[in-house]
Amino acid sequence: MTAEEQRLEEDRQRTAHWRRWGPYLSERQWGTVREDYSEHGTAWEYFPHDHARSRAYRWGEDGLLGISDNHQRLCFALALWNGQDPILKERLFGVTGDEGNHGEDVKEYYFFLDNTPTHTYMKALYKYPQAAFPYRQLVEENHRRGRSAPEFELLDTGVFEGDHYFDVFVEYAKASPNDLLIHLSVINRGPRPAPLHLLPTLWFRNTWSWDKSSPKPSLRLERSPQTPPVIVAEHPSLGKMWLATERPSELLFTENETNYQRLWGVPNATPYVKDGINNYIVQGQRQAVNPAQVGTKAAVYYQRTLAPGETWVVKLRLSNQGGEDKGVGGDILGASFDHIVADRKREADEFYGRLAPQALTADDKTIQRQAFAGMLWSKQFYHYVIKEWLDGDPACPPPPPPRHHGRNHEWEHLYTNDILSMPDTWEYPWFAAWDLAFHCLPLAMVDPEFAKRQLLLLTREWYMHPNGQLPAYEWAFNDVNPPVHAWAAWRVYKIEKKIYGRADRLFLERVFQKLLLNFTWWVNRKDTEGRNIFQGGFLGLDNIGVFDRSKPLPTGGYIEQSDATSWMGMYCLNLLAIALELAHEDPCYEDIASKFFEHFLYIAAAMNRVGGQDVSLWDRQDEFYY
Repeated sequence: MTAEEQRLEEDRQRTAHWRRWGPYLSERQWGTVREDYSEHGTAWEYFPHDHARSRAYRWGEDGLLGISDNHQRLCFALALWNGQDPILKERLFGVTGDEGNHGEDVKEYYFFLDNTPTHTYMKALYKYPQAAFPYRQLVEENHRRGRSAPEFELLDTGVFEGDHYFDVFVEYAKASPNDLLIHLSVINRGPRPAPLHLLPTLWFRNTWSWDKSSPKPSLRLERSPQTPPVIVAEHPSLGKMWLATERPSELLFTENETNYQRLWGVPNATPYVKDGINNYIVQGQRQAVNPAQVGTKAAVYYQRTLAPGETWVVKLRLSNQGGEDKGVGGDILGASFDHIVADRKREADEFYGRLAPQALTADDKTIQRQAFAGMLWSKQFYHYVIKEWLDGDPACPPPPPPRHHGRNHEWEHLYTNDILSMPDTWEYPWFAAWDLAFHCLPLAMVDPEFAKRQLLLLTREWYMHPNGQLPAYEWAFNDVNPPVHAWAAWRVYKIEKKIYGRADRLFLERVFQKLLLNFTWWVNRKDTEGRNIFQGGFLGLDNIGVFDRSKPLPTGGYIEQSDATSWMGMYCLNLLAIALELAHEDPCYEDIASKFFEHFLYIAAAMNRVGGQDVSLWDRQDEFYY
C-alpha cells in the first residue's frame, strides 16, 4: 500500500484519526436555512453577506479556503486586505437568489487544486484583485439584468485587467493526525508593486451564546524568548492546540460575538466583537481588539509590499503538541517543515499515480486528480438540529410562531452533526440526498469507507423519517428526490470490490434493510391510486417546469409522472440486484429478490397499460413518455 492507503486503513481500523481535521469549513454560512430565524422563511434577506463579518453564526462557520476539526470547534482560514476594499476579505462573495438574474451565484475566482482522502495534503488557490472589490457593482448590475441576459461576472468589472491581482496559494500538510503544517504563498501577478495585508485567522465556533451552560473556550498569547509567539487554543472537548507563527507584525485578539451596535443599534455586551479585527485593520479603530491578547478569535497579522512577480511565503503550524519540550519551539517552521510538506506532496503523487489508468495522458491525469480534489474539498461540517431550530435556544428569544407550521416542521427527529459531501461549498453548502448519492461513486474510487459511511448515514434514524422517507435537502426535507440510494450503494459496493478487492457484504446488507423502509414509503405514499404509476416532486426534470411540482397544482388534483414511474422501476432493479448478491450466502434473500422482480414487471406493465386499460404513457406520435 502507498502511505496514503496505509493512513486510510489506520483510520478505518480507528487506530489513528487521520480525518479529524479537513476542509470542513464552509465557503458560506450566511443566507442558509439553518441560520434563518425570520417569520416567513426569507433566508437570503435574514442573514445577508453584509451581516456575516459582524454576526455570530448559530450552526456553523465559514471562511476563505479554511479548515476545521470534524465537529467544527476550532477553525482556521485566511483573511486578506489590499488596502482598497471596504472590508477584510474573510469569505467568498456572491449574489443571492433574489439578487442574481439567474439565481444565486458566487462572484469569485478560486480553485481546489489538490487533496487526499485523509487530507494530509491539500492545496487551493484564490485570485485576489488589487483594486477595490466591486461588491456594489456586482449586486446592482446582476439585479438590473433580466433572465434572458448573461450573468455579470467579476471578470466583467475590469478589476483583473492588466493582471492587477495576487495569486494566493494555501497548502496544508499533516505531520500527524493533530499536527497541521500551513504553507501560504502569495504572488504579485501585476506590473507594479502592490501592498497586501495577510491575516491567517484562528477562531472557535460560537456555542456559548446560545446556551449559557456551554463552557466558553479561549485563545491566548504565549511568548518565549527563544521562539516566535504562539497562540494557545483551549477547548473543553477538543483539548489544547497551539498555533506557531513566524514573526508577525502583530497578534490581534477579539471575540466571536455579534456586533449588535453595528447591526441593530443595541449596545454590545463586550467591546470586542466578531468584526473587531476588520475594524482595527480597515478603519483604524485601535480599541476594537483586546490589548490583553485573549479572546475567541485571533489573527496573525503580516503586511508587505510585493514587487512585480515576487513570491511571499508565510508558514504556520497548528498542533496539539505544545511547549518547547513537545514540539512548538526550535526549528518546527524550518527545514523539517519543508521536508514534511515535500513528503506529503510525493505521497499524494504516489496515491494518485496508482489510481489513474495507465492509458491516460498526463493532462488527463491532472484533470482526474483535480476533479477528485474538488470532491474532497467539498466535504463539509453540517450541523442542524431541527427541534432546537424550531423551539429556539435557552439564552435567546423564541423564533416566530409561524415557524412551527413552516419549513421542515415535520422533521423534529432530524439531528445532524456530521461531515457530509456537499453539492458545493458556496452555492449549495448543505446536503442534498440525491446529489450525495451521485458523489459517492467517484468518492468510492479514492475512499470507499467514507462513501459507504455517507450512504449508511442518511438511512439512520436521526436522518430518515420514521415513515421511511429520506430527507431531500435543507430548503425542504419533505420534497421528493429520485430514489437513487440503492443504485449508489450497489455501485459503491462493486467499485470497492473491483479496485480494492473487498466485498463489503455487511455494508450492502445494512443499507438494503433500511431501503426496504424507503421503498415501502414510495409505494404507500406516492402511488395515489395504487396503479403502479407514481407521483413526486423535484425528480429527473428538477425544478425547471412552468410550475413547481412539489407544491399543489394550480388546477387542483395531482400529476402522474413518467419520470417518477421510471425511477421506481429502476429502484426495483437495484434492490433486485442487491438481493441476488446477498442470496449467494443467505438463501432468505431469494424470496425478496423475486418480490422486486415481480414489482418491476407490475410497473413496466402499468406504463403500457395504465390500470389494466388500453392507456399507455408512451405517445407514439411525439415518441415520448408522458
